Amino acid sequence: MADTEHGSTGSTPRKRADARRNEATLLEAAAATFVSSGVHAPVRDIANRAGVGVGTIYRHFPTRADLVVAVYRHQVEACAEAGPILLAESATPYAALARWVDLFVDFLVTKHGLAEALQSDDATFETLHAYFVDRLVPVCAQLLDAAATAGEIRPDVTAFEVLRGVGNLCIGAGDPRYDARRLVGLLIAGLGQSRTAGPR
Repeated sequence: MADTEHGSTGSTPRKRADARRNEATLLEAAAATFVSSGVHAPVRDIANRAGVGVGTIYRHFPTRADLVVAVYRHQVEACAEAGPILLAESATPYAALARWVDLFVDFLVTKHGLAEALQSDDATFETLHAYFVDRLVPVCAQLLDAAATAGEIRPDVTAFEVLRGVGNLCIGAGDPRYDARRLVGLLIAGLGQSRTAGPR
């Protein structure tokens, strides 16, 4: 009996880890489908991309709103977790900041309808903006502080200002006449160049 219980207990973490991986696979498939087809893409397209049945999607996410929220959170988490990794791996804090902002732009410009979905009256979406701010502002602040401490940027720029500015520049990114990534690149380059100018 003891051996059986021990075996059962030992398998539980493995099952939980498998479940997390399976859910992550679904979320990545959904995110990729949203990018190519928008948030109203048929669930069967997501299931096909993930290599599972439609029923599996609904077991994890009973409604489309649940799926949209989960994809949003998954992408926010990926962006948040990338900050410290880039800071550790990049040649300079400023390089880490630039690479992280590039990831943030990817998140903003590839949502294909996610922003509109989040502005609906569905109560499921109500807390997502606060979640976005709570997770990403501290990561951006960490990168800015490191770059400022290294003397690479001026120290009086806040994380909220940077994220808000980048977000505003990404509005209308679907217009072929407008290159949001180029404008964001100029903004981040300006942060580096302004370190010698000081506050005005």
